[in-house]
Amino acid sequence: MKETKYKRFEQVKNHPKVKTFIAMADKYLESLGYTEHGFRHTSLVSEIAENILERLGYSEREIELAKIAAYLHDIGNFLGRDTHTVSGALIAMDILKDLGFPPEDIGVVIEAIANHDEKTGFVATPITAAVVLADKSDAHRSRVRAKPENFDIHDRVNYAVEKSFLRVDEKNKEITLELTI
Repeated sequence: MKETKYKRFEQVKNHPKVKTFIAMADKYLESLGYTEHGFRHTSLVSEIAENILERLGYSEREIELAKIAAYLHDIGNFLGRDTHTVSGALIAMDILKDLGFPPEDIGVVIEAIANHDEKTGFVATPITAAVVLADKSDAHRSRVRAKPENFDIHDRVNYAVEKSFLRVDEKNKEITLELTI
């Protein structure tokens, strides 16, 4: 395994419940015809959240908590799409307790998970903002699993995108999503 400065993130990523529940969540969403939400998505969203906060000068603790929240943000999907933010936060709380995380770090992570959905969430922290931006920037044709005749709005948008890149301008504190269609 590659040496990382984010050891707690690696513990979370390798936790048996995390591996099992992310796989179950992706399988559940696939059965509903939703876009890919598996390990590719969680890994990419985690890396993008890390990049955002790192470039904007946040602490290693904040960056690691954002990576963790981003990796776990969709873990609750196997319990139902409409409530996945809250169920995901509760699942994450259980896992982070298992790993001995302090309550203040658990709170930061589960707040970001519970608030990452545009319908029900409210972005109140930079960590939550990083998770939301990272999640929404994962637009790509490869995520689409439905047949064209069954495309919903998410499928149409994702299918149109050949390349996406979230550019962080640390000098001006601007973040731009670049899409190639």
